[in-house]
Amino acid sequence: MINEEETQEKRAESSIENLDAWVREIIQWHFNPATGCPFWLDYAERLGWDPRREIQGYGDLGRFGFFQDEWLRGGPVRRWVPRGFADRPVYVFETGGSTGVPKSRISVEDFRVDYELFSRTLPSEFFPPGSDWLSLGPTGPRRLRLAIEHLAQFRSGICFMVDLDPRWVIKLIKMGQPKMAEVYKQHVIEQALTILRAHENVRCLFTTPKLLEALCEKISLKKAGVTGVFCGGTEMTPQFHRFAVEELLEGAYFAPTYGNTLMGLAVHKPRRPGDDYAIIYYPPGPRALIEVVDPDDPERVVGYGETGRVRLTTLTREFFMPRFLERDEAEREPPCEHFPWDGVRNVRPFSRLQANVVEGVY
Repeated sequence: MINEEETQEKRAESSIENLDAWVREIIQWHFNPATGCPFWLDYAERLGWDPRREIQGYGDLGRFGFFQDEWLRGGPVRRWVPRGFADRPVYVFETGGSTGVPKSRISVEDFRVDYELFSRTLPSEFFPPGSDWLSLGPTGPRRLRLAIEHLAQFRSGICFMVDLDPRWVIKLIKMGQPKMAEVYKQHVIEQALTILRAHENVRCLFTTPKLLEALCEKISLKKAGVTGVFCGGTEMTPQFHRFAVEELLEGAYFAPTYGNTLMGLAVHKPRRPGDDYAIIYYPPGPRALIEVVDPDDPERVVGYGETGRVRLTTLTREFFMPRFLERDEAEREPPCEHFPWDGVRNVRPFSRLQANVVEGVY
């Protein structure tokens, strides 16, 4: 009889083979003059070697070096649109803008695909198909606005939205006006309360940790009929995880996620007693992979359980982003029963950059 350890090893080997095959496919797409985007086609001309011939697997992506943050700041944004999507409507999404000029990413279908994959991880007992959603989080140019709405529609529901501009909150904090920031937060919470009281079919909620706590100060989720909470934010601690499960949720399912405009959505590992409320995420491989690397030598992946900086690679036909050093740090987590690739534990802002990051409502 094959034991569980051997089964996991085979799943890991298979996932590596699938990843290498996917990398070859993505490289062929992005560096083919007929389908690639101007940015990568121009980049390839300066390399002196042909990625389509020499990149044969995930390990070869190191030849590109590190993807630079500044490449996504400013325009022209059309340099990122693959020629293979020339006849398709194009969206542009921006990062939160908490560290200067926002980064921009184009999209055609990725935000829908990412959230349809995430939908499979949500238990129908707590996120009933046909139930309506409330999205209590950032709107405007962030992909969350359309992604949460698509998630609700994909699950045969309707999504109610609030108006929320996190950049205004960040500006108030930077101006030394925390009281005004609090007033604005309460303005957002009031919008949410109005929706929950007026629409009885809202069973599912998306929000951030800070807004979840603020909402629960005003209303009982159980009495409001909320049975599932999808929560996303830059920093979610084990302490908040325990507080949410034991105090705030009143029996509702808690689905924490680690996501951003550049990666998509890393989903939570189902909570086990031995995890001690650690927040453990796994990326949507092979579409995106997360590694934890030595901050002083970002070529080196740290050992399991060790702390390092998050290095992100995104691999879709819409967006190729090899080896981007995120502004986050975490512990490296080994593959598990549900995910045969590395995960991350307890993601938080990268300590060396923390002084420059304002989280606002996240």
